[in-house]
Amino acid sequence: MTAMTSIYNTDEARWAAVQRRDRDADGQFFYSVRSTCVYCRPSCPSRGALRANVAFHASCADAEAAGFRACLRCRPDQPPLAERQAAAVAQACRLIEAAEEAPGLDSLAQAVGMSRFHFHRIFKAHTGITPKAYASAQRNARLQQGLAGAPSVTDALYDAGFGSSGRFYAASTGALGMTPSRYRAGGQGETIHFAVGACSLGAILVASTAQGICAILIGDEPEPLVQDLQQRFPQAELVGAQADFEQTVALVVGFVEAPRLGLDLPLDVRGTAFQRRVWEALRMVPAGATVSYAELAERIGLPAGARAVAGACAANPVAVAIPCHRVVRLDGALSGYRWGVERKRALLEREAGQ
Repeated sequence: MTAMTSIYNTDEARWAAVQRRDRDADGQFFYSVRSTCVYCRPSCPSRGALRANVAFHASCADAEAAGFRACLRCRPDQPPLAERQAAAVAQACRLIEAAEEAPGLDSLAQAVGMSRFHFHRIFKAHTGITPKAYASAQRNARLQQGLAGAPSVTDALYDAGFGSSGRFYAASTGALGMTPSRYRAGGQGETIHFAVGACSLGAILVASTAQGICAILIGDEPEPLVQDLQQRFPQAELVGAQADFEQTVALVVGFVEAPRLGLDLPLDVRGTAFQRRVWEALRMVPAGATVSYAELAERIGLPAGARAVAGACAANPVAVAIPCHRVVRLDGALSGYRWGVERKRALLEREAGQ
């Protein structure tokens, strides 16, 4: 445990922190209550003690050496509650990932020592999705990996944990973005229209399925962008250089040059439930504004998920339409950007100057 910091260097400051149950003070000091012979964290939710009965300690060892025992509510001798909850959620995630069939809510809650209701609430608070949605995302990921090598689509879906083919096919478009047989064949039978243009940031490729824009890629040269699209859907029919679709590219280029004009085009982006949650939150960040990874994590209800949010930003397949360039570090500095930090800087400067 750390020693008392300058913020809590007086008994008056420590007592004020205890009275407001200040979580920021946890780990900075501990307090004991003479009438109960226990010591607690400053944020302990137990009934308030009389000031005359309270003493302060720099560590658990100091409190125990003075003859006090750890409170059974706030458990000051254990890791902070947020860490214990995160460990329980991580354990549940491992159980879901290792299971052939998705474990039930009751069995997961029992495995981590929580009630059904409490576990469901804690899991969603830490991951942004429910245990059922997490299990579904894992199952879909296994299916996507298995479709390429399984003898048949049926074998792949049962290996992935789908109890029946009917249940899977009812949701297959949402899971894969196309029918499973076409996905397994690398997009065979799927038509993807695309065109490559030029903008102030370099070459730009725009691709679309029948549902909407599925890729906006930016780079130095057109050829790598086309190769990227081909690798995503190696067996799809890629249709390029059509005049009507070039008008769509012109709209995207216009949006890149003048972001405040907006981009009123449907999107067809596929990702995990968590990624889609982050991408939707990103689309709410207006042109000219920025948000940190930590702030974005707060907005989706996942305060400790800044790193996971950064991963979802990196997986964004549609540059500028989902504005991951508007996410910066907590100190305002620019961090990595899939299409280059200099392009990120240029986009932000352009939006700030409009």
